[in-house]
Amino acid sequence: MQVLKFGGTSVGSAERMESVAKLINNPVKKIVVLSAMSGTTNQLVEIAQALFAQKPEEASRLIKDLEVKYIDTVEKLYKTKEYKKKGEEVIAAHFNLLKSFTIDVFTPNEEKTILAEGELLSTTLFHYYLEENNIPSVLLPALNFMRLDEDGEPDLKAIEEHLKKELAKHPKAILFITQGYICRNAFGQVDNLKRGGSDYTASLIGAAIIAQEVQIWTDIDGMHNNDPRIVPDTFPIAKLTFDEASELAYFGAKILHPFCIRPAKKRNVPVRLLNTMQPEAKGTLISNEVSGDGIKAIAAKDNITVIKVKSNQVLMAYAFLRKVFEVFERYKTPIDMIATSEVDVSLAIDDSTQLKEIKKELEEYGIVDVETNRVIICTVGDFLADKHGIAFQIFQSLKDIPIRMISYGGSKHNISVLVSAEHKKAALLALNSGLFKK
Repeated sequence: MQVLKFGGTSVGSAERMESVAKLINNPVKKIVVLSAMSGTTNQLVEIAQALFAQKPEEASRLIKDLEVKYIDTVEKLYKTKEYKKKGEEVIAAHFNLLKSFTIDVFTPNEEKTILAEGELLSTTLFHYYLEENNIPSVLLPALNFMRLDEDGEPDLKAIEEHLKKELAKHPKAILFITQGYICRNAFGQVDNLKRGGSDYTASLIGAAIIAQEVQIWTDIDGMHNNDPRIVPDTFPIAKLTFDEASELAYFGAKILHPFCIRPAKKRNVPVRLLNTMQPEAKGTLISNEVSGDGIKAIAAKDNITVIKVKSNQVLMAYAFLRKVFEVFERYKTPIDMIATSEVDVSLAIDDSTQLKEIKKELEEYGIVDVETNRVIICTVGDFLADKHGIAFQIFQSLKDIPIRMISYGGSKHNISVLVSAEHKKAALLALNSGLFKK
């Protein structure tokens, strides 16, 4: 069985849904994971924010605007009166639910319910489109099998157990449609895998059933060697290892959710990145297979905050570092880069939600300085320890760029530098010219 994921752009209109239906209409047994239609989740976030702010009139207006979009989609998607009516009934049910939240006090749990509506709408409308066109499919509710554990992490064992039960109900089916992004937490409440989580859903499902392959269909033909929005003449990479793809995804490659490679790697399920606009393109294959050493690609991670702590020297060096790391652990804030000396440590983070509290605690151990608006530029490949010249190539390319921090040696797949956001474009262009244009 294969797992195919289609993002918001791929199902963003009636026309795009028709194209996806053609792509999946073949005898291969598969589970199709859909995101919400493009723009929907952003609009649902705005609705939830208006409700939190106790602005029911604004929330009602936003709900009405979104409803008009879906009514138009139904009109264009279905050809028969029967299915136009079915589509209208689906919209009425979901939007009546959204409207009900404007009447009473709004809670955080209800926000998750609102955010789930996008995927529930796209999958139901798509399932009915397949039905209207005599393409047999089963609508598989993700809320019946996608689970988080008590730490808010996907529970692969529970997902596998519940998913197999759902699939066993339909032994003759070859096409299943399910929702990306949405799940239930350890308390059975509606939750989600955070923004971009449909990739993660597909990978978790692929790992749970040990799929032949997970395909991530987007609007770009695979993982590129640099950011195509900034750098001209980038090209797709034919093959990456799981480790290389993980580094690129975590450090800013927008085509993949940062954690979606982990489950596939765990069960050795290949992941292929493909383009719905150019389905004939080969895309990128991610697997355990190593395809040559050297530099493969560059990615950039924005909105980085640097926290520098200069020890008051009351603590010994080892105790100082332990205390610093314990602060970040308490606030569940991952550290992306680190540079240390005997009495100083600089740490780069991408989640500044708890920055005020973290800074206050760190001030017990020394002088704390905070820098914002920084970017991590990550160069990824297979950098063997005895391979000469790779670091020289990178730093020679960046000779005119002020560098704030360097991370090299923590992974054989990643050399990272930290720069000010104003130098991001120049750094990406310089690396592209120095590393890929011979």
